[in-house]
Amino acid sequence: MAITKTVPQRTDDRRNPEPTDEGRHLNSPLLLTMLMVVLVLLQSPIRRALAAPVMQSWTTVFVAVMVQALPFLVLGVLLSAAIAVFVPPSFFARALPRRPALAVPVAGAAGAVLPGCECASVPVAGALVRRGVTPAAALTFLLSAPAINPIVLTATAVAFPGNPEMVLARLVASLLVACAMGWLWLRLGRTDWLRPPSHLSYDGQSKGEAFWGSVRHDVMHAGGFLVVGAMAAATLKAVAPESWLRTAADNPVLAVLALAVLAVVLSICSEADAFVAASLSQFSLTARLTFLVVGPMIDLKLFAMQAGTFGRAFALRFAPATFALAVVVSVLTGAVIL
Repeated sequence: MAITKTVPQRTDDRRNPEPTDEGRHLNSPLLLTMLMVVLVLLQSPIRRALAAPVMQSWTTVFVAVMVQALPFLVLGVLLSAAIAVFVPPSFFARALPRRPALAVPVAGAAGAVLPGCECASVPVAGALVRRGVTPAAALTFLLSAPAINPIVLTATAVAFPGNPEMVLARLVASLLVACAMGWLWLRLGRTDWLRPPSHLSYDGQSKGEAFWGSVRHDVMHAGGFLVVGAMAAATLKAVAPESWLRTAADNPVLAVLALAVLAVVLSICSEADAFVAASLSQFSLTARLTFLVVGPMIDLKLFAMQAGTFGRAFALRFAPATFALAVVVSVLTGAVIL
């Protein structure tokens, strides 16, 4: 009988195993540890840099913008979620005229009922578009709400006790710009320029769960762009020489343009901008009216939020047109009323 000898197969124990994804990438705890070590090693240079006047100015502006904007951003998010979840689409069909051209001034006048700033108007306008409101009317509401609501007009009256005509001038100029931009979008706007705001699906959820889900989504979405805009505003404010303002105030044309640009850069909430404008006493009333009209309609944080909500193609067209029209209407209104 033949004896068969079985030879075991050789295995190459020296072969290195295939690297896994975990071996290729640094994990989060390790990155955090490395960051903490770097911060500890560089704490002295970092402390000196933060103590510099430029950084102190940057931090002050950034914190001020965030503190002013966050409460009204939360208000706008809550209103947006309420509209998206609790208000039926048929309500807007009944509330607004069927003709878009007539819906624009109605939406502009409706902006007076929202006690918030531009941070609140962006998510609300996004919810209106999602609910089928014509974009021209929603954009009119977006521009008018932060500029003509009762809180803003009351603050303007308090800031300019010796010039009550500033309240009327701000109301008229802001409403004219908002309606004009709505009609302009109705005439020249294209659907491919406006990205529809993202719509979340809440199938199978209760209205309460859908409401808070929408709130969480909009806070994370709009809040991120608010931070970006606040950082940009703080950076420009910290590096811009203050002597530019004194030089510009002596020239009527430059004064208007300087305060219009300053309104964009400072990104102050509309509830507080009247007191800043009142402090710029070296400028004319018309120049300060331009500051009050431009600021609530287009500033750095608002541009970032508009781009995040409606798309960059929309913001790159809508923001410059709003800025130019706001400057022209403010000068004309100032010449008639002030």
